[in-house]
Amino acid sequence: MDYFRFMHRNWLFLLAGFLITFTSSYGQTYFISLFAGEIKGDFGLSDGQWGGIYTIGTTLSAITMIWAGVLTDRFRVRALALLVMIGLALACVAMAGVSGWIMLVFVIYALRLTGQGMMSQLGAVAMVRWFEASRGKALSLASMGFAAGQAILPVVFVALFAVMHWRSLWLLAAVLVILTIPFLLILLRRERTPQSMADEAQIAGMQGRHWTRGEMLRSGLFFLMIPMVVGPSAWGTALFFQQVHLVEVKGWELVAFVALMPIYTLAAVVATFASGWAIDRFGVSRVVPVQMIPFGLGFAVLAYADTIFWAGIGLMIFGVGQGLQSTGASAFWPEYYGTRHIGSIKSVAAALMVFGSAIGPGVTGAFIDFGVDFPDQMLPIAVYYFAAAGLATFGIVRYRPTLGR
Repeated sequence: MDYFRFMHRNWLFLLAGFLITFTSSYGQTYFISLFAGEIKGDFGLSDGQWGGIYTIGTTLSAITMIWAGVLTDRFRVRALALLVMIGLALACVAMAGVSGWIMLVFVIYALRLTGQGMMSQLGAVAMVRWFEASRGKALSLASMGFAAGQAILPVVFVALFAVMHWRSLWLLAAVLVILTIPFLLILLRRERTPQSMADEAQIAGMQGRHWTRGEMLRSGLFFLMIPMVVGPSAWGTALFFQQVHLVEVKGWELVAFVALMPIYTLAAVVATFASGWAIDRFGVSRVVPVQMIPFGLGFAVLAYADTIFWAGIGLMIFGVGQGLQSTGASAFWPEYYGTRHIGSIKSVAAALMVFGSAIGPGVTGAFIDFGVDFPDQMLPIAVYYFAAAGLATFGIVRYRPTLGR
């Protein structure tokens, strides 16, 4: 009931957050990777070469995010989202017309910066700034855009492959982004104030103060949390980036694997709502230590899966981790470092996330070229997740007493 009352009172802003995160889909790996076979075929690329191009473009976008993410502290979501969405639409058009692998690097850069980077950043920062006591609920509801995009778009666009050329599908994506803009502007015609929030509305972090980005970068807690931030993005991105290779090795049909996305999404949605409630009820410190565990278990199941049924089980467990991560990671930064400089602080987290999504496809693609299939890489990745969980737990235990609440 709390969720329904909260949605009724704040539906305009929550729907805006949903549209922002949904629109990020066109720059997310799970969407771009749908075209991997066609791109590699048109440009004569191996798995490693395609992964390398993706890594370079995404790394450049991660570096840019360190600066670009700060803009969310200075401009309203309404104005900044308009510019970013126009940029995303132009990047989709560029993908439809890309003619060489060098140009492909810059197209990937533009898609990743505007889609995964800035649209995701806008969605998270907007919820953190617009809501205080119900921050967990707001983040979980807005992040449904990620879930909806991952459940709907792969199925629709894979089906459209039968009747449309892959380049035409990117033009369709550009049109969809443009059509979303007026709806978002209408929802945010009376936007809550982000940058000029009153001082009394700000929530302090550790030691009762608002940390700057520089201070955060020198704190021990930040370094303990890096594996938690990088891991889901790196290896979760690799999972969807290598899905064409994965189904070939496992002997599955791509359409059957893509059809599992609603199951994955349902698990993510349930976990997202549960974690949003848990954050508001018990605090983010109780959620963060466990959010890596389902990722590790999911990869372990997928490593041994020999049927599409077990692939669905693995993706469902992985989806639980994704749901926990979508709210836990976003709520962690304002809780421990305060809200006054949340845009610049989140820009570092966003840059790490984008950087993780750069190295995952590159590393796994290189191993595939060396003869190590992606399923054989999954158990070491699972170990990484468990180690990240241990470091995050140590950080929470060490620094939680400094919150003073």
